Amino acid sequence: GFCTNLLLSQIPEHILAQTNNKTEIICELKTENSGVYWYRWSQERQNFEFLVFSNPLGKAMYGANISQDKFSVHGASSHTSYSLHISHLHASDSGTYYCSISQSSQLLLGSGTRLGVVDVLPLPPKTTQAPLSKKPVRCVTKSKAAGKKAACSPLVWVPLAASVLVLLLSLVPTAYRLHRLRRRLWLRVHRQ
Repeated sequence: GFCTNLLLSQIPEHILAQTNNKTEIICELKTENSGVYWYRWSQERQNFEFLVFSNPLGKAMYGANISQDKFSVHGASSHTSYSLHISHLHASDSGTYYCSISQSSQLLLGSGTRLGVVDVLPLPPKTTQAPLSKKPVRCVTKSKAAGKKAACSPLVWVPLAASVLVLLLSLVPTAYRLHRLRRRLWLRVHRQ
């Protein structure tokens, strides 16, 4: 049986490649192993096909009718990373590729890499740029922006505090007049 497992990870998840070019799929293993198997699932043909097995010494065993010119496996010296190279790409190479290891009589599969092969790669979407403004733009530097969030500078709060003080001092005579008026009224009321 086949099981997907966290012991293997594949990059990338998707590849879109052009006919006659080449591509690479990387399989990372969490632990050293006795070798990596590579399989391809073809949606069109509805079959799971064995491509190649590669051991840590670099020896490869290919599946039936699999071209050694098309598929090759390269392993890192750590024996925890293997890459499948596919060259001379054709539409028939499209499918989902899986790296796999054997453990306790089970084949553990990687996450899979979907490969699509097309004659012409689609153009990247064009980015539209806003027209440049003729008006001068006022820039605010980070230090000025930070200053706005922080406490006001003395140039702002000193005149503000002075105006508040002047306002309070101008209220003192008015409060004194109101106090005298109230006292006079109180005296008139008590005299009667």
